[in-house]
Amino acid sequence: MISTEAEAQTGAGQRAQYFELRQYTIDSERQQKLIDEYWRAAAIPAYNRAGVRPIGVFTPLEGAEVTKMYVLIPYDSLELVASVPARVGADSEYLQAGADYLNAPKSEPAYNRIESSLSVAFDGMKRLEAPPSAAEKKPWIFELRTYESHSEVKGANKVLMFNSGEIPLMREVGLTPVFFAQTLIGGRLPNLVYMVSGEDKAAHQKHWQGFFAAPVWKQLSGDPKYKDNVSKVVSVFLKRTDYSQI
Repeated sequence: MISTEAEAQTGAGQRAQYFELRQYTIDSERQQKLIDEYWRAAAIPAYNRAGVRPIGVFTPLEGAEVTKMYVLIPYDSLELVASVPARVGADSEYLQAGADYLNAPKSEPAYNRIESSLSVAFDGMKRLEAPPSAAEKKPWIFELRTYESHSEVKGANKVLMFNSGEIPLMREVGLTPVFFAQTLIGGRLPNLVYMVSGEDKAAHQKHWQGFFAAPVWKQLSGDPKYKDNVSKVVSVFLKRTDYSQI
């Protein structure tokens, strides 16, 4: 049982969640509509019935043509990760509602490829937190950030750096974290991935300015034990679909 406010903030006593991040590559509006309808009417309801929620579905914030779609799926345990595909696959409502996507012909596939990764939440934030705007469906942006490291040791060191002060600082300056996780299975390892969010890009940039100006960040970034723990940063700005639960 969580007994103090500090423990509540860090998730002490909770089990770390696991996150599957899917990235669809598409090349047509037809494919986007198929994927949208699949997650809206079939997959999200089926995953929810299997005990998995909330699920986020996102598209790039900018650009008229959508070529990528992102799906974030949180699991409370590895047992759930392993069991959900079979449970969803045996769900008759899911199979009926998702028929157009699931049975798309080879000549007109529902997508080009899916890339998927599995990660585990940091100790400093063990569970996904949907931003306050999720239920209200207000305009909101999301920044998905991936930090690659040149070795496993340095990757673990960057996770330690987050747990040692970066996460609470992000909360303090208004970056509204959604999740932080170390990738276990996926491409371009070793890496960690996290998502922060905000009202719009201008406000979000101001929050980042507050982060980099903060004494806590200056102390952490100047500490020799955290030197050279990131070799590449990839940032993608996203917006939620109208049916996303995050």
